[in-house]
Amino acid sequence: MKVVVDLTRCQGYGQCAFLAPDVFTMHDEALLYDLDPGDERREHVLRAAAACPVQAIHPDWTAMPQPVERPRAAANPGFMKDGRIVIVGASLAGARAAGVLRREGFTGSLTLIGDEVREPYDRPPLSKQVLTGQVPVGHTFLPRLREVEAEWLCGTPATGLDVAGKQVRLADGREIGFDRVLLATGTRARPWPDEAAARLKGVHTLRTLEDAAGLREALAARPSRVLILGAGFTGCEIASVCRAMGLEVTVVERGPAPLVNALGSMIGDVAARLQREHGVDLRCDTTVTDLEGDAEGRLRCARLSDGSTVEAEVAVVALGSIRNVEWLHDSGLAAGVWGVACDAGCRAVDTNGLVTDDVFVAGDIARFPHPLYQYQFMTLEHWGNAVAQAEIAAHNMVSDQAHRWPHLSVPVFWSSQFGVNIKSVGVPTFADEIMITQGSTSEHRFVAVYGYQGRVTAAVTFDQGIWLEFYQRLIERAEPFPPAFRHVDQREEAAPVPAGVPERLVATAGATVVVTGHDPAERRASLRH
Repeated sequence: MKVVVDLTRCQGYGQCAFLAPDVFTMHDEALLYDLDPGDERREHVLRAAAACPVQAIHPDWTAMPQPVERPRAAANPGFMKDGRIVIVGASLAGARAAGVLRREGFTGSLTLIGDEVREPYDRPPLSKQVLTGQVPVGHTFLPRLREVEAEWLCGTPATGLDVAGKQVRLADGREIGFDRVLLATGTRARPWPDEAAARLKGVHTLRTLEDAAGLREALAARPSRVLILGAGFTGCEIASVCRAMGLEVTVVERGPAPLVNALGSMIGDVAARLQREHGVDLRCDTTVTDLEGDAEGRLRCARLSDGSTVEAEVAVVALGSIRNVEWLHDSGLAAGVWGVACDAGCRAVDTNGLVTDDVFVAGDIARFPHPLYQYQFMTLEHWGNAVAQAEIAAHNMVSDQAHRWPHLSVPVFWSSQFGVNIKSVGVPTFADEIMITQGSTSEHRFVAVYGYQGRVTAAVTFDQGIWLEFYQRLIERAEPFPPAFRHVDQREEAAPVPAGVPERLVATAGATVVVTGHDPAERRASLRH
């Protein structure tokens, strides 16, 4: 059987670890688990799923009797029951959307197109359990929450989209027609820019199953030192795994501290202390200028911007991601390095700024306006957002205007590193102040609340995930900041300080907008890449 845990919901109660200790393990509040525990453990897993107070454990659909579902089409007179729907992107968001379409009552043709040859798998474990060897690479496939009748075209990437002709072009020359299409092609790891250096043996990225298997093998060989380029969440998690394995680690970060771009400088300083306390050689305000190999093409060392040299046998390039939108360059959609623009209902926006009605977007490439954050367009590369947005997109694809839903989920994400369970709700970078409302940063167990212009906009917890839902409610109600109430373990010295978040960066690389025509009826915009 297969199982997945929605760690955005998990609050660390630990009943699962008690009922199925050979499947679930708790490290303080950080939960690790086997995604493919085997049928002999089925009964224990089902008991754990039933006992979970927040119902965060999802076993495979084959593990339990399926309830009789009532299609929502009955309450939706404009429901699209038949026709052709194509989903481009067969990973988490695409697979979830396919399941929702069938659940809603869509009985027409459903096709999923993916560039990988295998079924959808869960990516978060790749930088955690897989690298430690706790979970084999082959155990990361996502459980089927329901059986989905669909045509799966895996291993054949899409190369173009004809919006007017309603065709998806594939790399093998085929064209797949659609009435409505969902774009969910996600991201890929950003490689080291020097192609020759990137091909050195020992230089890795981490995004796919193959990446995880290769890096796991390299770490298992016990290299003398691992060099990690970038201290975002992926880089920090890999550094944590390496230290847990007893490997020497150097982390090089362009910014002043780890996680600054996501959580601000105050929390970044906490993350920096956490790494150094666990023996990480952390180099901030520094970049790698060159990766050098030996005569046999193996990584030998890296040269840094401060003039120093780090000898390492393994280097992990964790410099962020690139959105997979190049195949949309000639589609007429507003697609670029920023993602694919869409409205709050996941309908794609074309180059003229007009909303389309047959093209939808979900997951890591979707750039959408969020009402809680002044309708600013944002992309969220989080597991929870991919699931929630896919469900909204799928519902809206088969519904008329009167029955469509907006994507209003408050962003939630998590990370486990150095024995600490880090969780975030809201958008921490949309803030001007921050305040520790519970616990202490020196103890690495606290709640930090973010505010912008006098209202609560986000919260981050270190080993205090049980409080996350409470703070989510504050964000949704636009409660005043700083919070005026006293709380459990609130220290007297708590007071707001500057959040230290980076300036909101606008992607500048990519396409230039060109406007043509003179008469209002003929004026059009296009993207020049």
